[in-house]
Amino acid sequence: MLSALSACSPVSVLNALAPRSGITETLDVPYAPGDRHALDIYAPAGRPAAPVIVFIYGGGWKAGDKSDYRFVAASLAARGYLTVVPDYRLFPRVRFPAFLRDNAAAVAWTKQNIGKYGGDPGRIFLMGHSAGAYNVAMLALDKQWLSADGIDPDRDIAGVVGLAGPYDFLPLRDPELEDIFGPAGDLRLSQPITFANGNAPPMFLAAGTSDTTVLPRNTEHLVAALRRDGGVVEERLYPGVSHTAIIGAMSGVVRWLAPSMADVIGFLDRRSAR
Repeated sequence: MLSALSACSPVSVLNALAPRSGITETLDVPYAPGDRHALDIYAPAGRPAAPVIVFIYGGGWKAGDKSDYRFVAASLAARGYLTVVPDYRLFPRVRFPAFLRDNAAAVAWTKQNIGKYGGDPGRIFLMGHSAGAYNVAMLALDKQWLSADGIDPDRDIAGVVGLAGPYDFLPLRDPELEDIFGPAGDLRLSQPITFANGNAPPMFLAAGTSDTTVLPRNTEHLVAALRRDGGVVEERLYPGVSHTAIIGAMSGVVRWLAPSMADVIGFLDRRSAR
């Protein structure tokens, strides 16, 4: 989904202009056997036991590569957050819930190993954009995915950041989405909103009002469901901001597109200090 951003600022340019000084990059670390089971680590130099972000990229569950998101990870690392970006298997090679299992395995690897790279395994945040925001919401709300790897999201995840995520998108009207999520059987079991609960990790959920790819009502509905059950959630709706601008603005080069970086860092700072 970042391809649309290239109309005004190619991802390659954002990545090339992302911070390098003071950041240690460790690329292509396997987190599980097999293809597309590797991750990149961006660590802030000189900050031991840094809080950790596992960033899951979007792409409609059918596209994406961790190398495209250096601009996000490096920008977060420059603000003191060790950032992990995993690849995961995509459609049509796999369907629901294989991508969730992959993401859960990446989080479990991070919990077990990130201390060796300068991260604090006691302060792990999940963050995603678009389909990646869906993935992190499912990991945080439907406990079965992380619990299979010995992780309780209510206990072990410090917070969740979702940007422009699809959390409540039934009925499915796209044949490809029907194919991707058909294995769920009861499609309600594929929806993050189904699992909204008051014990979930604190969440920051944001969307742009001009997003026509993932309608902002997805964010509004999940926020309302979490709050009804006593959950801790912060919501931002950015006037005139598009689906790609909300993630593109994580780069300092085009930060004027949206205040998403400042709001994300604010949330992370408040939660990592606890």
